[in-house]
Amino acid sequence: MSRTTPPRPVDVAAVFPELAPLARTAVRLHPRPGAPTEADSSVGGPLLWPVEEPWPTCPEHTGPWLVGHTPDDLRKRRRILTEGWARPRTPNTDFLTPDERAFVNGMGFTGVRLPVDGPVPLLPVLQLYARDVPSLRRPPGTDLLQVLWCSFDHGEDCMPGVQLRWRLADTVSAARDAPPPAVVSGDEALPEPCLLHPEPVREYPAPHELDADLRERIHSWEEGRPYGYQFDLAVAPGWKLGGWGNWSFCDPWPMLCEECGSTMQPLLTVDSSEWDGGTGSWCPQEEPPQSERPLYPHSHEPTMINIGRGYTMQIYLCPESFDHPHLQVMQ
Repeated sequence: MSRTTPPRPVDVAAVFPELAPLARTAVRLHPRPGAPTEADSSVGGPLLWPVEEPWPTCPEHTGPWLVGHTPDDLRKRRRILTEGWARPRTPNTDFLTPDERAFVNGMGFTGVRLPVDGPVPLLPVLQLYARDVPSLRRPPGTDLLQVLWCSFDHGEDCMPGVQLRWRLADTVSAARDAPPPAVVSGDEALPEPCLLHPEPVREYPAPHELDADLRERIHSWEEGRPYGYQFDLAVAPGWKLGGWGNWSFCDPWPMLCEECGSTMQPLLTVDSSEWDGGTGSWCPQEEPPQSERPLYPHSHEPTMINIGRGYTMQIYLCPESFDHPHLQVMQ
């Protein structure tokens, strides 16, 4: 089923014409749980990976004292919670059976120490065919973007370590399965398999990226209105391609290429939530009413990915060369 973002409460560029030339088109990917194959664009699904090509591993994490859980245990926990929340029950009773409760509680929060023999295989995170998103920025001669990550902390912001792969799908004659990692850092880093429902939307810069005069005029205009500029009119939430960054808890800083100094451009936003969890002005029109949505998993968190404390991870690319390293930022 397609997903359609409701019209914005107001055409903000008509109110502030200075915004019109700053408009960008982003593509909301709208991941929703499904059973993707290697032929599909997906989050957390199998990748079209050539059988003769080695599976990438993390150069920074090789064990043997990595702390986390097995992917099988994490998925079993999700299945138990999903089934438990869906059962009818009387007030003040546990929604899990004793055995289920013992398993869920036994996983704890500290993880288990598992020996890892050699580097950690990367997890498939996103696969995107250009046929599904024709606006996908890509190197000449390619039509497929694949995103993988190491679930363990990388860098000062403690985000997953991302690797990007570009390829031409027709050159893959036979695909291989991803080798499962022995251990994943935690539930928040293991994507739930989702199919995608891409939708272009218009975006404007976050207030932090506007000049001070325009920012103050917008702030004054917002007062007393049931919607706000940043969260209802400017930057769309959720997994998306392109658009603007949603700078939130800090001021923007220049995203400059480490190789050539060029200003980098947003490629992908990985979000912890598709909308704000309430009614949410960005909630697609096709979603069921709030009262009919499942208690677990939450419909606004279909991928079950959590960045930091419910933030986003944005991946930027150099406009001069796809060979230059990408940048990651958490907001």
